[in-house]
Amino acid sequence: MNEAIGQSETFLAFTERLSRVAKVDRPVLLVGERGSGKELAAAKIHYLSRRWESPLVALNSAALSPALIEAELFGHERGAFTGAVQERAGRFEAADGGTLLLDEIGLIPIEAQEKILRVVEYGSFERVGSSRPTRVDVRIIGATNADLPALARAGRFKEDLLDRLSFEVVHVPSLRDRGDDMLLLAGQFAAGMAHELGLARPPKFSTAARAALAAHPWPGNVRELKNVVERAVYRADGDVVEEIVFDPFGRDEQPGGLPMPPSAAPAAPPRPAQTLPEAVARLEIELVRQALAEARHNQRRAAERLGLTYHQFRGLYRKHADGLGG
Repeated sequence: MNEAIGQSETFLAFTERLSRVAKVDRPVLLVGERGSGKELAAAKIHYLSRRWESPLVALNSAALSPALIEAELFGHERGAFTGAVQERAGRFEAADGGTLLLDEIGLIPIEAQEKILRVVEYGSFERVGSSRPTRVDVRIIGATNADLPALARAGRFKEDLLDRLSFEVVHVPSLRDRGDDMLLLAGQFAAGMAHELGLARPPKFSTAARAALAAHPWPGNVRELKNVVERAVYRADGDVVEEIVFDPFGRDEQPGGLPMPPSAAPAAPPRPAQTLPEAVARLEIELVRQALAEARHNQRRAAERLGLTYHQFRGLYRKHADGLGG
């Protein structure tokens, strides 16, 4: 699981927190942006817990219609609804003795939340179409990028269930907050893609490519990084990745990431002429300004984000003090 590596203080503190909560047999809520690795965090909690030899079962609530979620979770009896031609166990029964990950838990309907609360409190439920209680021993991990307290205030999430599930709430850090972990992960993804393509060794990232990776905000986090890096390695000619394509749907690119010929490309607005040193200086100022903003103006952390030593960063900062407003 290459996605689960990192060396930043933020990531190491996060993994330490997962290790601690894994040992306590209570519900956990994982809160984080899309693509940040909530599923991997849930797996770490499970496999470090006393339940590690029992099943880890997941349900992605976003992938199911509200009408189907209850039957998926609790199973159903034969004839419980149209199409129920035979009885079927649900995810709670499949996870008995182990862990159930409820991904996108904020999308679960109130009716199903009522039954989940009963499982948490009493360890039992009834299948859809049955009045016979079924007992299970399941640890619940909820994962979401939604504001569950706000949903509870709006009446869309049961406050009692939120209270019971939030024994511990762990915030999964975004890739933007993990400093040089981004480049470390990029190297791992590049190596994996190179192996898949049968390359003798993964290509290197050019200075411009590394700068582009460092400057990108990564709204899709680790999942987006993996796609971008694997695409770059696949499209690279030779041993160096020169170009990074963040949006494969961009109209100004052909398959392969190359610019469209001038006859087919949309007319670009006129741009002021500038020399190469001026363009480089403008890029350096932009990257320094962004690194400082992301590091909350801590210059040592900003230097780390740019892959520079502190003294190199200070030299760059002094060089562009006027442009940075310093």
